[in-house]
Amino acid sequence: MEFRHPKLRTLGALLIGLCATTATAQDLIANQAPIDRKQKAVDSLTITRLIEKEAFEAPSTDLYTSWNNKQVFCYSEKEVPETYKIDLRGFAMPTPSRVVTSRVGYRPRFKRMHKGLDIKVYTGDTIYAAFDGKIRMRAFQPKGFGNVVVIRHNNGLETIYGHLSKHLVHEGQVVKAGQPIGLGGNTGASYGSHLHFETRLVGALIDPEELFDFPNQDIKADYYVFHKNGRGEKGNKTEDRFNRPATEQNSMLAVATNTAAEAANGSALQGKNYQVKAGENVASIARRLDISVDQLCNANHISRNTHLRPGQILRY
Repeated sequence: MEFRHPKLRTLGALLIGLCATTATAQDLIANQAPIDRKQKAVDSLTITRLIEKEAFEAPSTDLYTSWNNKQVFCYSEKEVPETYKIDLRGFAMPTPSRVVTSRVGYRPRFKRMHKGLDIKVYTGDTIYAAFDGKIRMRAFQPKGFGNVVVIRHNNGLETIYGHLSKHLVHEGQVVKAGQPIGLGGNTGASYGSHLHFETRLVGALIDPEELFDFPNQDIKADYYVFHKNGRGEKGNKTEDRFNRPATEQNSMLAVATNTAAEAANGSALQGKNYQVKAGENVASIARRLDISVDQLCNANHISRNTHLRPGQILRY
């Protein structure tokens, strides 16, 4: 098209320029759109990673308002939630040992509650973190847990590992489920190498056997619902077990029954220890102590065929 009038030629040039500018702008917008979408995806990924990092650096902030690396037990009754759902998936067994030597419950011999689970391990056996989390405390308590590690987990639990022979982690370290945290031992107030294992929610004891099945090396369920009125632990009040939910009552009643049976079977065996000597077995020790093999086995949660190590401590 040819514009003969000067003004028309000018107007035509402007129209052509405007069309060209509009087309260029549209091309720029079209080219920019995928970049914006990609940037949004990158931003979302960054935010997700920051959230995950924060969860590791300060696990379970919905439950815990403090971080105490000096005391194992540092929470008050008021801090315990009324109810809390605990995700047990992504777990790791703290030890491959399947032998439980002492359960949660009242100990007639010591006239006090045993507030954890004792699992048979040998000095030097590797102990593992039960869930992802962060090391809240690593200490040595000569009159208590000996070498102890406390981990605060992302699912709200805190786990306690006592009587270790060696620490393999440091305070503030982020750990994954199944990561080595220490070696089994016999430090502190201990009578023979074992792992003292506790599971707690803001200081409230949960029987580890409500969560873990040590004989089968598995968890009892994917989730566990904690109820404050069924904690089963307040000082030495054994009657608290009757306030537990039905499933927990059954567990605690079983513990009480086992404890009573142990007391009956070993009533004449309370208060003494025997150190195993080289070449001795269960039968020979029973003869030496002038007791029955069954009494010795019941008092120590062992069988007639248990291999005994020199230096091992037996109760009788």
